[in-house]
Amino acid sequence: MGKYENDVRRMLELIGGKKNISAVSHCMTRMRFVLADEKKADTKGIEELSCVKGTFTQAGQYQVIIGNDVSTFYNEFTAYAGIEGISKEAAKEAAKSNQNWLQKLMSNLGEIFAPIIPALICGGLVLGFRNIIDGIDLFRGGTATLVEISQFWAGVDQFLWLIGEAVFWLLPVGIVWSITKKMGTTQILGIILGLTLVSSQLMNGFDAASAAPGDVPVWDFGAFTVKMIGYQGQVIAAMMAGFVLVYLEKFFRKICPAVISMIVVPVCSLVPAVFIAHMVVGPIGWTIGNAIGNVVLIGLTSNVRFLFAAIFGFVYAPIVMTGLHHMTNAVDSQLVTTTGGTMLWPMIALSNIAQGSSVLAMSILQKKNERAQQVNVPALISCYLGVTEPALFGVNLKYGFPLICGMIGSSAAAMISVGFGVEALSIGVGGLPGILSINNKYWLYFLLAMVVAIVIPFILTLIVGKAKLSGSERFGDRTEAEKTEEKVQVSETQPEGAVADGEEQCLKSILSGRVVPLEEVPDDVFSQHIMGDGLAVQPVDNMVVAPADAEVTVVMEDSRHACGLTLDNGMELLIHVGIDTVDMNGDGFELFVHEGDKVKCGDPLIRFSPEKIKAAGHPDITVFLVTDEGNASDIRYIDNIDAKAGETAVITFR
Repeated sequence: MGKYENDVRRMLELIGGKKNISAVSHCMTRMRFVLADEKKADTKGIEELSCVKGTFTQAGQYQVIIGNDVSTFYNEFTAYAGIEGISKEAAKEAAKSNQNWLQKLMSNLGEIFAPIIPALICGGLVLGFRNIIDGIDLFRGGTATLVEISQFWAGVDQFLWLIGEAVFWLLPVGIVWSITKKMGTTQILGIILGLTLVSSQLMNGFDAASAAPGDVPVWDFGAFTVKMIGYQGQVIAAMMAGFVLVYLEKFFRKICPAVISMIVVPVCSLVPAVFIAHMVVGPIGWTIGNAIGNVVLIGLTSNVRFLFAAIFGFVYAPIVMTGLHHMTNAVDSQLVTTTGGTMLWPMIALSNIAQGSSVLAMSILQKKNERAQQVNVPALISCYLGVTEPALFGVNLKYGFPLICGMIGSSAAAMISVGFGVEALSIGVGGLPGILSINNKYWLYFLLAMVVAIVIPFILTLIVGKAKLSGSERFGDRTEAEKTEEKVQVSETQPEGAVADGEEQCLKSILSGRVVPLEEVPDDVFSQHIMGDGLAVQPVDNMVVAPADAEVTVVMEDSRHACGLTLDNGMELLIHVGIDTVDMNGDGFELFVHEGDKVKCGDPLIRFSPEKIKAAGHPDITVFLVTDEGNASDIRYIDNIDAKAGETAVITFR
């Protein structure tokens, strides 16, 4: 009789039977099903099985979280169901066919913009600061800016434009680089293509719109000419150019003999890509961007402006998550230049406030969840200052309902703003400080809209959160009542000042690199602590070592990307190199241990190739989890530090 015989039988029944399974594989923690009809899966029933820790759907796969013992469950399940022969690669390909075009598009957009978000945050704050010192008359009775009265601040303002220009005007470079990084092609070629889109040889794209036709330089090819216009700040044109390069490189890499590929592939990929970017996809992307701008202008000035405001206020936050919101900078700039003000920017600032208010409510709901507060508080401050990405990705999207509540409040506030014709004289200052960029004759109306953007999301999130959040989500892994009861029991059985389980011990870092909270891991199973608490390491080397003396209890012999350890006190650990690296089938990984081996702190466990992981399109961030506390107590996690493998303490316990 198998260990999971009853659960295996129930799982097959609840998943919809053998005929509903197109493919099945497993990684270190979960079963990965590709289902013919996901609606046939009884999710509630599956989650009630004793061995199941949770379920979710991602990238077309229905994933069932089992834990460290997933390989045993997988073997018993496939043997019982008679579907052992399906490979991980087949499951991955089947999962792709399960996604609709919108899911694929949103997934790709998110992966493209995620690596450049830190730069966008920095650039936005710099532009906001510059706008305060050079765009708002705060001195000499409201007639002069700080830049106008101080040469020092004038110099600072000019100097900071280096960053603003690099982030926003030269944004196509980052976009094309990120596309090549995601698709596993040559990143330097992507950077060069991006540079050709914003070269100083070209007329600045922001100037081209107002230039007379005869003033625009051209490349003259005899039979035809091509305008020498740059694509500064253009998102769609850059994305289209990036994918042209990617597919050209993949095509030539496939057909070119390896002996000459180093010469042929770069030339045959980059040169045509540059021509196509400037002659075909660039103008098309530019046209699409202009069309979006025209729609916005019509929406803000027509009889349907209330409906436009409601829709824009509602969808702006999801647009931010795709990165496409940066196109509004060009639209806003053009509106300010041509009309002297913009009604679009006030709605953006109000959306920032609304999402921040949802985080404020979450912070109150989770005030006793210390780990959640480590994310909530910084995200709240950032959001109220106009930078929403930490709040959106770290809090609101994670739980879902705070995002929706913020969108509702943003929609209501946007209607008030547009209804009263609120205009901003400049852009860049978002969130609560956004009122500084508003024409002062509209301040009262904007304040009213701000109140709505604060109150509605806050109240809605509180109401929904009290109903939807579980005890562990509100109070951490254990409720406050449980913690209090434990403290009482300890105090009754031990003398005052005694240590419950001996002296403090520690686990050393498994890698050299930056130690970060689990919330920064781009995988819901890890970031939401479904498998347990822990840390992650953004590595600077490629050797995973044992964090303490332990026994190797679980290894992934085929994929070699993960292993499990057990300490003498019963504490169970999981080490997982990269995200979704099980799909690599062991390519780029070397395993130094086997199940049953005894290891000492600092002994090598896994060596991996960061280059191959990134080329396969996966993050190389490595997860270090405590999946079972055993007899340990008072476990503490030390993150946001630089650690050295086998030497720096990152987890302490008694």
